[in-house]
Amino acid sequence: MPIRRPARDYRLLHIYAIIFIDVIVGSAVGPILPEFVKGLQRPQLWLAVGTALFLGMQLFSAPLLGKLSDGYGRRPIFIISAIGTFLADCLLLPVRVGYYFANRISDGTTNGMYATVRSAITDISPKESLFKNLGIEGAIISLGFVIGPAASGLLLTTFDIVQGNQARVVAIMAVTLSGLNMILSWLLRETHPNPPGVETAALKTELVQSLNVHTLWTRLLAKDRQYNGLRKLVMMQLALTLSTGYYFYFVTFVSFGALQMDAKGISYFFMYFGALSVVISYVFYTYIADRINQRRGIFWLALLGAPILGGYGLVGTSTLWLYLLVTIDCLTFSLIQGLIEGLMAQLTTDEDRGEIFGINQALQGVASFVTTLVFGSLSLLDLRLPFGWFAACLSVVAWLAWERNHIPGTQMRQ
Repeated sequence: MPIRRPARDYRLLHIYAIIFIDVIVGSAVGPILPEFVKGLQRPQLWLAVGTALFLGMQLFSAPLLGKLSDGYGRRPIFIISAIGTFLADCLLLPVRVGYYFANRISDGTTNGMYATVRSAITDISPKESLFKNLGIEGAIISLGFVIGPAASGLLLTTFDIVQGNQARVVAIMAVTLSGLNMILSWLLRETHPNPPGVETAALKTELVQSLNVHTLWTRLLAKDRQYNGLRKLVMMQLALTLSTGYYFYFVTFVSFGALQMDAKGISYFFMYFGALSVVISYVFYTYIADRINQRRGIFWLALLGAPILGGYGLVGTSTLWLYLLVTIDCLTFSLIQGLIEGLMAQLTTDEDRGEIFGINQALQGVASFVTTLVFGSLSLLDLRLPFGWFAACLSVVAWLAWERNHIPGTQMRQ
């Protein structure tokens, strides 16, 4: 008899579609954000403050949303987050600095849903497909970074939008797409069967604890005793998050640095970055990631990627060198995130998956806040200096992966 393949779970495709649109919205507005602060002194500092607010809000929102998703299901969190993103994008329609900061706070709060996203994907992924499915999530995020700036650039170019109106036009597009995501989130079928609910007192406790970094770390250590190796993976991801601050710094660097790119130039750059990243990520996570020793893979990718990060600060006015470095970036550093997430997902269960991913994302919010303060301060001295910080943080990822303490994946394919 022919072997029947398991039916495809279309909820996975549905989740991918929601992620895709969400990233498009976030990346589409990236090139116009300098417009909101360009009239201020030291605009690069205010962009950094906005980024710090956006990322820092995840400190409390990610654990809270993760706990809620464990108790009430993933679907309600998708819906709440989609509504929050829609309202945040509406705040960008008046192109004023105060609304920019309000948008960063609002959008950062609902961005904590990505702990729920990874929980939902893990809920419905067979063990043998976990790395592939989380890797595809990373590839879709990369594709969103292509389509977002591409859509902005195409819109501004096709209709020949003048400089003063560019931010408002792109914001209208973002509001429209985030409205579509509200509909998609409402139509999503639940991935977490029979959620037990959460008592109000437990939610209050979760909120208070999430605002205390020491408590978050204590909870992580408790989970590490239950799932050996979890702490090491979280530490690696925190160091990686410190280095990925360069994603948020790039707009500042290419806008106000020697390259002096406008919104269209930034859009074209991210189009190339994202297009190459999605192809490489898809091939890597589909055919390679689950056939290698993941810890060693993280070590070599981080070791090779660190000098690339440092090199960004040395491109000067050469667009050619910028594109060459980002090509190597896609082959090294950009592949690490999915490997760490895949190893971490293997250490979760249905009962506490959202909680673990929420704690992890909250600690990432702390790391993102810290790295934003660092690169914002360094940029005041010299716009090239932050890339030295990013490279040093990626070197820490390589060091942690090299350590011989137990990390899931070390016993695979030696």
